[in-house]
Amino acid sequence: MSLVRHVRLRVPCGSARPGPAIGQALGPLGINMAEFCKQFNERTEPMYEKDVPLSVKLNAMSDRTFTFQVRSPPTSYLIRRCMGKTNEKGPSEPNIEKPFGYITPEAVYEIAKLKQKDDHRWHLPLEGIARSVLGTARSMGIVCREIEDIEEE
Repeated sequence: MSLVRHVRLRVPCGSARPGPAIGQALGPLGINMAEFCKQFNERTEPMYEKDVPLSVKLNAMSDRTFTFQVRSPPTSYLIRRCMGKTNEKGPSEPNIEKPFGYITPEAVYEIAKLKQKDDHRWHLPLEGIARSVLGTARSMGIVCREIEDIEEE
């Protein structure tokens, strides 16, 4: 039993089903899609709300078995969720037009704490992860301000 390939997927929490999106990634490896969906749904149901997109790193083995790690939702999704704009697309030119929205420092640190729980980020300092979240927000056209600054406008 040896590793054949790493596969990265983005799958909605608790509602994975065998279909073209998962099938194109897992089919050529000979992995049973129904079994992956069943295991994924069982593992993620208690973690987050249904249909929250989660990143998955799947390791496909030569004997057609697999292991997978579930990671936290994408940073951009978490930022839009804090703003209450999960279904909206951001501006086409984020730093030229007026700000798309505002996020508080408390929300940035809450997102950073959630992201720090991922297996590949446990060793990073919280401040570094928070700076990364701020960079993502800035690239989306979102400004980080205190609540008092927003109320003044």
